[in-house]
Amino acid sequence: MAGTLAISTLLFHASSEAQTTTAPSAPRAFADLAGVRLSYIDTGGTGVPVVLMHAATGSSRVWEYQLPAFTAAGFRVIAYDRRGYGDTTMPASASQSHAAADDLEGLMTYLRIDRFHLVGTAAGGIVAIDYALSFPARLRSLVIANSIGGVQDEEYLALGRRLRPSPQFDALPPDVRELGPSYRAANPDGTRRWLDLERVSRPEGARPPPSTSRNKVTFALLETLSVPTLLLTGGADLYMPPPVLQLFVARIRNAQSIVFHGVGHSAYWEQPEGFNQAVLAFVRKH
Repeated sequence: MAGTLAISTLLFHASSEAQTTTAPSAPRAFADLAGVRLSYIDTGGTGVPVVLMHAATGSSRVWEYQLPAFTAAGFRVIAYDRRGYGDTTMPASASQSHAAADDLEGLMTYLRIDRFHLVGTAAGGIVAIDYALSFPARLRSLVIANSIGGVQDEEYLALGRRLRPSPQFDALPPDVRELGPSYRAANPDGTRRWLDLERVSRPEGARPPPSTSRNKVTFALLETLSVPTLLLTGGADLYMPPPVLQLFVARIRNAQSIVFHGVGHSAYWEQPEGFNQAVLAFVRKH
């Protein structure tokens, strides 16, 4: 597979200035699906849809930098709260074995969307890969940012344990784990805003999100993906450092890769201008 890859590495420097956001104008709506009341934002319009999938440290509210930029570029942008996050609610009787990819498929059916671009960051990227393996005909393109991908090969899981030894790694504050040191040093206001969004992402008393996937994701299975794919990470990402990203680049056909210099596990937040530029350039090609 590696011989067929088109790989590009672009280096963006983390901004040392506080960044401002524009609050999304799209109203929040709800879709009553199987066993869940899914909260989502939909900018509407006639543009090609782009769906944004948040990390485990966020909700649909974290896309403050992307919603206005992608909408201004002419796309219809949809972001939703996955089960266990934000304003999405589940009845007590809801199954904990429900695959997160099925909620995305249900929402696309509910909104009568045929094909779309899918962008997932971190844990949202795990769901996005599972969805791409299950419903490839739905996707125009796939963007996976700062995500360990959900691969279950034992050698890869062992690598993860070496990179993020437990319980020491899990005991770190979320901003230390998921924002690069350059960003935390240069942008205290942005760090506080990220932490505020992280704190409200999991409502008090919310049931833990289901971890079920439709597929047992392996590197061999990733080799079957044919959806045009962009893989992003940060040079200071503790979960997906650049050498680990190359394991995915080597196995996914039609894959391109981008590394953001000095950025941690949240490129969409730490370097939004570079992130938006890279993603929009990629989806426009597909």
